[in-house]
Amino acid sequence: MTVTIARRKFLATLGGAATWPLAARAQQRERMRRIGVLMGSAESDQVNQARLAAFLDGLQQLGWTDGRNVRINIRWPAAGADRYRTYAAELVKLAPDVILASASASVAALQQASRSAPIVFANVIDPVGAGFVASLAQPGGNATGFTAFEYGISGKWLELLKEIAPHITRAAVLRDPSLAAGIGQFAAIQSNASSSAVELSAIDTRDVGEIERAVVAFARKPNGGLVVTASASALVHRDQIIALATRLRLPNVYPFRYYPLNGGLASYGPDSIEPFRRAAAYVDRILKGEKPADLPVQAPTRYELVINLNTAKALGLTMPDTLLARADEVIE
Repeated sequence: MTVTIARRKFLATLGGAATWPLAARAQQRERMRRIGVLMGSAESDQVNQARLAAFLDGLQQLGWTDGRNVRINIRWPAAGADRYRTYAAELVKLAPDVILASASASVAALQQASRSAPIVFANVIDPVGAGFVASLAQPGGNATGFTAFEYGISGKWLELLKEIAPHITRAAVLRDPSLAAGIGQFAAIQSNASSSAVELSAIDTRDVGEIERAVVAFARKPNGGLVVTASASALVHRDQIIALATRLRLPNVYPFRYYPLNGGLASYGPDSIEPFRRAAAYVDRILKGEKPADLPVQAPTRYELVINLNTAKALGLTMPDTLLARADEVIE
C-alpha cells in the first residue's frame, strides 16, 4: 500500500515535470513585445489621432493588443526639431522591437539616435534621397515603410491651381526648408512654374507668425495663389493657413484631403491614413523575425482629387465642369 502511494507521487512528479517545456514555450510565445511610436504632431491633433487609430486597428487585426502581448510607447513631438530628437532618444533607450515613425522628421531623428533599431515609416517622401534607405526595392538598413508620393506629384498642385484660377501669375509655396522633402517638393513645383508662367515665392512653414507676415505681404499684389506642400509643420498650422488664405481671398491647393475637409479649396494626393494601417503589417512581420532591410518600400496605389465648393464660392471662383467631373470628392 505504501509503495503504491509513493509510486503514484513519483509518477505525478514526472508528469508535472513533463509539462514544464510546454509551459515555457507557451510563455515564450506570449512574452511581452515592445513597439515605439513617434508621431508627427501634438496628441490633440485629429488627423494624427486617426492615423494612430488605423495603425492600432491594423495591429489588433493581426493579433497584437496593447497590454496583452505588446506594450506600445507613443511620443507626440508636435513641432520643433529638439522635441523630435528628445523623444527619438527616449524611444530608442526603451529598446523596442520595432518603432513606427510618422513622416520624414521622425525618421531622421530616430536614425540619428540609432542605426540599428528597426523602423517602419509611413508618409515619408523620397526616403532614398533623404538617406533613410539605400533603395526602394532593397532598403538595406534599419528602416523601411510606406511613401507618401513621388516629387512629381508636387508639380501637379501648381497645375491644379492654374486650372482652378487661370488668372494666377504668382504663387506662394509654403514648405519646410529644413527637410529634404521640403526642398524636393519646391524643386518639383519650380520645374513646372516656367511652363505655367507662374512666379514663385517660398514661405517657411515652421513659424506661424512668419507664415502670417509673409502671406499677407504676398497678397498685397494681385493674381496670387497658394500652394502648401506636405510637412509636419504645415499640418500643425493648417487651421491658420486655411483661414489666412480665405481671408486674403487666395486660391489654395494642398497635398491631402484633410485640408479641404477643414475649409481649404482643393487637394490632390494619397490617403494619408491608410499607410499607417499598412504599416501594421510590416511591424507584424518584423516582430515575427523579418528585417527592415529585406522588406521593400511601398508607394501609394491611389491618388484622390478633393474640391470644396463652399470655399470656391467664398473666394468668388467658379469651378470648371471638367474639373468637377474628375473629382473623387466634392464638398458642398
